[in-house]
Amino acid sequence: MVIDRIAHASLYASLGPRVALALDYLQNTDVAALAPGTYELDGRRVYAMVQEYTTRLREQASWEAHSRYADLQFVARGVELMGYGPMTRFEQQSYDADKDYMALSGSGEFVTLEAGSFVLLWPGEGHMPGIVAEQPTTVKKIVIKIEVDHR
Repeated sequence: MVIDRIAHASLYASLGPRVALALDYLQNTDVAALAPGTYELDGRRVYAMVQEYTTRLREQASWEAHSRYADLQFVARGVELMGYGPMTRFEQQSYDADKDYMALSGSGEFVTLEAGSFVLLWPGEGHMPGIVAEQPTTVKKIVIKIEVDHR
C-alpha cells in the first residue's frame, strides 16, 4: 500500500505506465467537475469510477480485496478512514471474478484520508473504504482501477 498526497504523485510514476497514466489523470483533470460515473482512460486496463457517498460506520462495511486490478483511490472532497491489512490477516469468504471482488473477514488498521490524499492498493491487499472519521460526511472519491499484469 502507498498513501500520500497527490502533490507528490511524480514520486510514483516509476511504478509503471498504467500507474503513471492514472496519477497524471488525477493531477491534470478538474476532478471536482466530474459527474459520478465511469471514465475509461485506457479501455478496461485503466478506468476511473467517480463516486459520491456518505461515510458509514465500520459495522456497516466489509473488508475486500481484488485479484486483477490495483485500486488508486483519491479523495477529492471530504474525509474518511480507510482500513488496510495484509492478506495474512484475512480469510477469503468469496470471489466474484466478473467484478474482481473478493469478500474478506478479518481485521486491519485504519488511516485517515483527507481531500488531496490518495492510496494505492495492490491486488491481494485487504481494505475497507468509506468509513466515518469523526462524523458521517459526504465524500467525493475517484477510484482508478489499474489492471495488473500477472507474469
